[in-house]
Amino acid sequence: MHAVLRRLSVFVSPVVTAIFLLAAEAHAAPVLMISIDGLKPEYITHADEHGMKIPYLRTLVANGTYAEGVVGIWPTVTYPSHTTLLTGVWPAQHGIYANLVFDPFQHFSGAWYWYASQIRVPTLWQAAHKAGLHTASVGWPVSVGATGVDYLIPEYWRGPNADYSPDPDDQLLMASLARPDTLIQQLEPAAGPYMNGNDTSIGGDEVKTRYTLEILRRYKPALVTLHLSSLDAAQHAHGPFSAEADADLEALDGMVARLTRQEFALNPAAVLVIVSDHGFMNITHFVNLAYAFVKAGFIQATFNPGSRVPSVTSWKAEPWSAGGMAAIMLHDPGDAATEQQVRAFLMKLAADPSNGIAQVLDRQEITRRGAFPDAAFLVVFKPGYYFGTDTSGTLVTPVPGTRGSHGFSPEYPEMRSSFFALGAGIAHHRDLGVVDMRQIAPTVAHILHAPMPTAKAEPLHVAP
Repeated sequence: MHAVLRRLSVFVSPVVTAIFLLAAEAHAAPVLMISIDGLKPEYITHADEHGMKIPYLRTLVANGTYAEGVVGIWPTVTYPSHTTLLTGVWPAQHGIYANLVFDPFQHFSGAWYWYASQIRVPTLWQAAHKAGLHTASVGWPVSVGATGVDYLIPEYWRGPNADYSPDPDDQLLMASLARPDTLIQQLEPAAGPYMNGNDTSIGGDEVKTRYTLEILRRYKPALVTLHLSSLDAAQHAHGPFSAEADADLEALDGMVARLTRQEFALNPAAVLVIVSDHGFMNITHFVNLAYAFVKAGFIQATFNPGSRVPSVTSWKAEPWSAGGMAAIMLHDPGDAATEQQVRAFLMKLAADPSNGIAQVLDRQEITRRGAFPDAAFLVVFKPGYYFGTDTSGTLVTPVPGTRGSHGFSPEYPEMRSSFFALGAGIAHHRDLGVVDMRQIAPTVAHILHAPMPTAKAEPLHVAP
């Protein structure tokens, strides 16, 4: 292109040539980035094998560029993964280490990393905004108060229940957290009532879809991020590729189709990006690690009648749950004697294969994986073994029924997440193989022409 313009410059003025060059460099495509929480790529790349009725999502393989799998971060859980999708760096750099904040005395009522001010590096929202682009986000994790988002409805709820709120006044809470502060009131006549707090059902995703459709129609932002969470809930309850999970994704297929058709109708140059935060596997056993720490004397607790949750009175070392792994925190990080005691204790637990421990990583090994920078150890469970919350009884207990989860080592293929791209300037039927989650943010930034120098990974090759 530049060579052609240089030849044309012989016949036109330098000013006209500069205008042509600037136009060529300035072209940027709007991006609709949808996260389908817990979407394993095989749901789409091997749809026939699983009997999936997902007519729109199937087109992403034939008509777009996709990854066979995305290797995630440590741990493979929702909030740190979604932050890596926005920043292109590991949790140790962006500051969102797990879903729940570390709460050794259990005084925080199950608080999560809700607030965008806790992210320590620039986000895609901020990069796009700095490039002069309008942005929007609906239901994205770690987005309360996010700067760089013009039209914002964050993900937030009160109390320990992340699935729903019975309090109708929580609609007022969500309205107060939106930006602008009248956004939900403006959209409600067309989109219907917004949810109370957070709703991880397919109905909740329908609400978020309607609000995103209305934001697209009214404001035409250049970058939209949307988090759909019901597939994750269905897989937790029934396991991956269960009838319930399949039905959920088939319903989501219709929502994605509506969103994409509206985006492409408003701007034929737009690009759809479908991502997910982690994969899924069936779980078979709970490993009640806190129980073991209480029994070993690292945690002092008072057991309350009628409650399975004790009151922690003091602690020297305590596990921090991350699903398929657990960070081991020391009350005094410089307490070398306790660290050695905990090391010996964990090695003894890991030596018994029935305890479900695959690895115990030390500080140096944790640092290499970009995880929990303040942890003394990281306990990594075997596939199927999951962090349990019982603090009495036995260390390992069976999981009733068929259930699924994540948070396991990203080295397990079952934990791989998804990347699909479709639209103008995107190659057709290109299989990228297995990619790194940190490449997704710089890829989207490149499509937007929004510089993001803090994302060090190379963008994926999605152009024809």
